[in-house]
Amino acid sequence: MSDADYIVVGSGINALVAAAMLGRKGRKVLVVERSDRVGGCLRTEEITQPGFVHDVMATTVVLFLLSPAYAALGKDLHARGLEIAGTDTPTAVLMPDGRAAVFSTDRARNLAMLDGLAAGEGARFAKVMDGMGANAPFIFSLLGGSLWSGGMFKTVLKETWRRGPRALASFFGEALETARAHLETTYRSEVTQALWAPWVLHTGLGPESAYSAQMAKVIAFAVEAAGCPIVKGGVRNLAGAFVRLIEDQGGSVRTEADVEAVTLDGAGRADGVRLADGTTLSAGKGVICSVTPNQLYGRLLAGKPMPSEVSDGVAAYRYGKGDMQIHYALSQPPRWKTSGLDKVALIHLTPGLDGVSRAANEAERSVLPAVPTICVGQPTALDPSRAPDGKAILWLQLPEAPRHLKGDAGGTIATPEDGRWDAATREAFADRIEAILTDHIEGFRETVLARRSYSPADLEALNVNLVGGDPYGGYCGLDQFFIWRPFKGSVNHGTHVPGLYHIGASTHPGPGLGGGSGFLLGSALK
Repeated sequence: MSDADYIVVGSGINALVAAAMLGRKGRKVLVVERSDRVGGCLRTEEITQPGFVHDVMATTVVLFLLSPAYAALGKDLHARGLEIAGTDTPTAVLMPDGRAAVFSTDRARNLAMLDGLAAGEGARFAKVMDGMGANAPFIFSLLGGSLWSGGMFKTVLKETWRRGPRALASFFGEALETARAHLETTYRSEVTQALWAPWVLHTGLGPESAYSAQMAKVIAFAVEAAGCPIVKGGVRNLAGAFVRLIEDQGGSVRTEADVEAVTLDGAGRADGVRLADGTTLSAGKGVICSVTPNQLYGRLLAGKPMPSEVSDGVAAYRYGKGDMQIHYALSQPPRWKTSGLDKVALIHLTPGLDGVSRAANEAERSVLPAVPTICVGQPTALDPSRAPDGKAILWLQLPEAPRHLKGDAGGTIATPEDGRWDAATREAFADRIEAILTDHIEGFRETVLARRSYSPADLEALNVNLVGGDPYGGYCGLDQFFIWRPFKGSVNHGTHVPGLYHIGASTHPGPGLGGGSGFLLGSALK
């Protein structure tokens, strides 16, 4: 008798969604996780001082709340303890000279704010969002649907009939536009451009990347609709709700279970896994791996024959920029020198569109950005339970961190000769970030109780799927996305091994907390 119908390797958001979707169908699912906790990037710890609760990596769950996975599973998750905390001011931008813009979940309020930046700016934004609203069903079906399927063929055929071939071609041409082109031709205010330019970094792209304009529009649409909410008590509680749901469905979850190989039966079909301690676990229907391509093909299938298109795809697979996280425990909430920022969920500190472009380019060239884009999260503004009474935490993400180091664009930080991150480089770069915060927050250093920094190398040590600290499962440029993710010959989430399936950020529909690949596969399997 098999240990489970399906064994799921890994326990990130896609793995948990796939397991829960299969459990709804009565399938017995076993989730195995090499770490001592479930969740992958859903990791919450008291990493600075006791009582200060930090989401170490992922924190904002807007994509999950807008996802088909949440529509299907949300009620069950809330019944098992999931609580969401939000604010009506989800994002803002703050520039070095103090210019700022605060974006809300209220359209009228946003139009007035934008018109205050430049005459007619609100109408221009409204036109973009109205276009997004009209195209949303088609756009989100492309971004989150099963691309190689009869349903997708019918969707595209229907759009061709409705719009006409030329208009559909025009739609796709516009969708390939860069964020720079869109922002510079649409908006007059540098502040408006600066408000949206940093967001493309959170999709693994840069302002000059193809289709980055489309992603900027999608994010603006989503943030206005649902804000930038977080999980009350920490994102670990989302993972915990999933575990309770899976167990209530008859499934099970094992931590500290490091899978070293996928096992095959005599016919070459995946029939289970072997753990590093020698334990073998059997799967009656299949094995689902939520890992990167190098983990799946270079480790779990190591020594097993594979087609040349797969081995060539693994060799050519590219990872993107690294990520760096900085966490603060503060004696009081930050006192921003610019008014209106106290209750904002995520604030981007940036010189503007050109600043984002410059820093992204520096990181891609493996040098520390002189003026990095800083994403500042204020979890305690949404969920005061994250810190002791009267105190606060800050969650900082630097999406332009080099995976390997070749130097410092600022010319002041000595980088290791071997190009590897070390503690000295990490803290020196964190000092650069802190100096920028100090310029914008009154008496900031006097309020700091503790700081904890994670370099790209530190993040990879926490999660092997964050290769070089890349949180997006691989480069997200057009040639390695959509139907070409992870490989040019990939078809949905199948592999060349019967009964073996591949999900996670390295597969369509890519990274983020939407759980898209887990939902697609979990919905498709029987």
